[in-house]
Amino acid sequence: MATSAISAVTPEMIREHGLTPEEFEKIKELLGGREPTRTELGIFSVMWSEHCSYKSSRVHLKKLPTRGKLVVQGPGENAGIVDIGQGYVIAFKIESHNHPSFIEPFQGAATGVGGILRDIFTMGARPIAVLDSLRFGRLDDPETGARNRRILNGVVGGIAHYGNCFGVPTVGGECIFESCYDGNPLVNAFALGVCRKDEVFYAKAAGVGNPVIYVGARTGRDGIHGASMASAEFTEESKQKRPNVQVGDPFMEKLLLEACIEAMHTGAIVGIQDMGAAGLTCSTCEMGSRGGVGIEIELDRVPQRESCMTPYDIMLSESQERMLLVAEKGREEEVYRVFRKWGLEAAEIGVVTDDGKLRVRQHGVVVAEIPNRQLADEAPLYNRPYTRPPQRAEVAGHGPAPLQIQDALPAIVASADICSKRWIWEQYDYQVRTNTIAGPGAEAAIVRIKETGTSVAISLDGNGRYCYLNPREGAKLAVAECCRNLATAGAVPLAATNNLNFGNPERPEIMAQLVEAIEGIAEACLFFETPITGGNVSLYNETLGEGIYPTPVLGIVGTLKTAAPVTIPFKHAGRAVMLVGGMGACNDLDFGGTQYAKSILKQLWGQPPALDMDYEKRVHDAIREILAEGLAESAHDLSDGGLAVALAECSFGPAGIGAQLDIDSDLRPEFLAFHEAPSRILISTANANTKRIAAIAEKHDVAAPVVGVTIEKGIEIRQRSMTLGSWEIAALKHSYETALESHLSQGAHHA
Repeated sequence: MATSAISAVTPEMIREHGLTPEEFEKIKELLGGREPTRTELGIFSVMWSEHCSYKSSRVHLKKLPTRGKLVVQGPGENAGIVDIGQGYVIAFKIESHNHPSFIEPFQGAATGVGGILRDIFTMGARPIAVLDSLRFGRLDDPETGARNRRILNGVVGGIAHYGNCFGVPTVGGECIFESCYDGNPLVNAFALGVCRKDEVFYAKAAGVGNPVIYVGARTGRDGIHGASMASAEFTEESKQKRPNVQVGDPFMEKLLLEACIEAMHTGAIVGIQDMGAAGLTCSTCEMGSRGGVGIEIELDRVPQRESCMTPYDIMLSESQERMLLVAEKGREEEVYRVFRKWGLEAAEIGVVTDDGKLRVRQHGVVVAEIPNRQLADEAPLYNRPYTRPPQRAEVAGHGPAPLQIQDALPAIVASADICSKRWIWEQYDYQVRTNTIAGPGAEAAIVRIKETGTSVAISLDGNGRYCYLNPREGAKLAVAECCRNLATAGAVPLAATNNLNFGNPERPEIMAQLVEAIEGIAEACLFFETPITGGNVSLYNETLGEGIYPTPVLGIVGTLKTAAPVTIPFKHAGRAVMLVGGMGACNDLDFGGTQYAKSILKQLWGQPPALDMDYEKRVHDAIREILAEGLAESAHDLSDGGLAVALAECSFGPAGIGAQLDIDSDLRPEFLAFHEAPSRILISTANANTKRIAAIAEKHDVAAPVVGVTIEKGIEIRQRSMTLGSWEIAALKHSYETALESHLSQGAHHA
């Protein structure tokens, strides 16, 4: 039994550890009625935190589809595993580092990348790609702009630093700016790796008497209570939480990757778990719980880089670049030999036991003794009350007068959301390891799997404005958008991961957003046959009571044959331009969540665009068949900004080829140009191919009208032969390419 129990746990101590009085009573019950030691109180506080236990979301996450014929490992492990054939699998997952990135942007983002990479190679897979989904506040706001620019610079620098030094390509992602992220930026990092199916490892301890081995960096005091910090709103005291942010060393992580993979290949490793959130606490109790065994450790043996560390410090530290292994007894030296070769520490700190308990000693004295299963898997489960998501205004209020199409397009392509993110992705090495076939700016990132002769396509997507208007429909649209991006790259979607970024779940209206979004994702993933293999829930994204938009981010992967992909830009003049999926529909209600409404009207109202999932799926099937037959020279799906923005982006290629569109439509001009109805893909093709494309479209029962022709110079949009706007490509492209740097420099100048 643990000794040195706290003589009297005060209400303040319970509150400081993020626990409720009821949770504290449950802790005493699990401990046989005794008071916890300080170390035990800390252990429970992190393992029962929202960040680690998902106590507000677990009851609803069970609604997600998680099974599929190619799913090897679903939720519950460090990463999901999907079979890609020929004896190989891919491991992938998305995680958030939102709270740390607000406090310490560079290290918060850097260690977010480091953590997700460890999740991948813990499974035995070598990471081959990273993507990121970023949300920041307004860059030009007089009050918050300076801080938002500092956060943006720090986050991008941290992602670039860690990924580039580690040697993994950052191949894509997304970046959006909204006022609701002024106090809560979102930094979601996705990673994908590959390994042989028979070489997958799991975070499960087994074999009573087997040694528990600590490897990697020494333990310091950085990151203590990081998981708890990520499970609470920000307040005026948030600046005091700076010590909770971990510090990363990507060069050591690279050594750790190589050493772990090599040690796995010795056959001496039984189970392995990274020390991420909650550090040594999480890795010990979760490995024990999964294996139905106990783990006993002696803290004096834990490599430490600071003096006078208490058991509390050591167990709760979230120092980076650390792993915990269970090895076969008698084969320890094989493991030590590998880690010595790579210049890394490896120390036996404990043993697997048969009593199902996490037992922690220091100087031979038991300082914590807790049942593993109850600690790791039986955190309090809350079915929190929820109402219906707030109903948004159904009509536009007073705002700036609508711009003519001629003036609106340049303004939208230069807006922070739509403009080129080259300034960001040029800081990333997106070609390292030479597997990148399509990188940043492409329809979907594509990385080659050299071992199989196939490629994997990846898309990240989320639209907080849509989900603010209607969480269920917005979440479904995010799934559809990811799948459409993959289809437009020629890939077949296989599986998904998700990052659910929301505000305070204790507020019924916020909990309603979370429930609706989960149910929307479940419905769409089931329909598009993309089971969820894992993910992350990030709640309490609020500052001083102001929450973010509900922001579920989907990461969906698919496979395709390795070949030069069809890209976005027009290639030659005189080609037919076709719109697979047709013009789509729009009304006043649907238009309130568009980029036009945001950038030009400065308003948000109504509902997101309506999604017909059956029609959407048929469009995917049609475009894949069109691409497979080599009929399209270019392809670009319509999303943010609608037809006009897609047309402009197709014209920004090196050849400078534009297009003249003439649309036969009854839509209002601004609807025609800028509405964001889904299920539409703009392609260019030789005139001889139009009949075959029309036949494929008819076969799948989707529209595919010829809407224009590519031309040598400029772009033009007509409606029944009446010109709505015409633009010179070079000027439009210059504005698009330089806008983000301009936003940054102008904001700094105004500040």
